[in-house]
Amino acid sequence: MLGVMIKRRIKFLGIVIVVFIISFLSIRYYVYNAGRRDIQSEETAFEVSSDAILNDFTSNPTTSNKKYLEKTITVSGIITSVKGEEVILDNSVNCNLLNASKSIKKNQKVTIKGRVVGYDDLLGEVKLDQCNLSK
Repeated sequence: MLGVMIKRRIKFLGIVIVVFIISFLSIRYYVYNAGRRDIQSEETAFEVSSDAILNDFTSNPTTSNKKYLEKTITVSGIITSVKGEEVILDNSVNCNLLNASKSIKKNQKVTIKGRVVGYDDLLGEVKLDQCNLSK
């Protein structure tokens, strides 16, 4: 009799643990993947040069954050650095590309579409993610 009760409790505890793990993984998946935007299909809010957006952020960061943060923009400039999926325009705009391309070369003039994620005042760079070369 006591053995049957222990088996039922172990079975119940096992079911509770499995349900907890499935719930945890489902919530984690939703949090990390449900809010992803398709930046490339969105319309651009602003078209700026790398120098213009840097001047905006250095002169008035609060206003620039309200204006640009989380917005889709196209920014043009000359590539000063390429490191894998990271491209830096005019030493002032850091773009994380979705797909690195071997055709991207230093000193090339490009226009890149991406989402503004902020300004790094320590490095003096505007940060963009989910970037692609604009056609």
